Amino acid sequence: MRTPIRRSSLVRLLCERRAAGAELVEFAFILPMFLTLLVGVFWVGRAYNTYQTITRAAREGTRVAVTRSCALCGNTVTSNSVVRLAVTDALQASSLDPSKVTNNFSGSCPAGQSCDCPSGDICIIRDVPLNTGPPQEFGVVISFSYPFMFNLPFTTQNMATINIPTHVQMREEN
Repeated sequence: MRTPIRRSSLVRLLCERRAAGAELVEFAFILPMFLTLLVGVFWVGRAYNTYQTITRAAREGTRVAVTRSCALCGNTVTSNSVVRLAVTDALQASSLDPSKVTNNFSGSCPAGQSCDCPSGDICIIRDVPLNTGPPQEFGVVISFSYPFMFNLPFTTQNMATINIPTHVQMREEN
């Protein structure tokens, strides 16, 4: 003869099995979303790292562009090829390929400014006015873009390439 206690424990056991199955199904639905979010955070972090790296490389090039040679050497302006070399060296030091750099400058060079913006390369603009009031200050601007490929599974952004731009300006030294 069965007691009511055993019957209720049997019902409880069956309910627990059903709940465990429901939890497994819920986990199967949530796992891909959780992994996509986790991988997305990783790739956004890599994109930000690439942005910081190209900005640091542009800053290095701008620093080289604004410094002049010694006063005894003629106080000459650094050539654009030396500036580009400083940028490419900084990119290579961070394991980025300088050949992937593209020019993001669109438009013509304003009057009185020296623009060196070859297609597919680093854009260097000199004698850029930085302020309107006296004393008039001029600077150097370096800008370019670097491609970054997102690898975000289960989304439309999988293997999508975006161009990360950078634009750095610095006051010229006298």
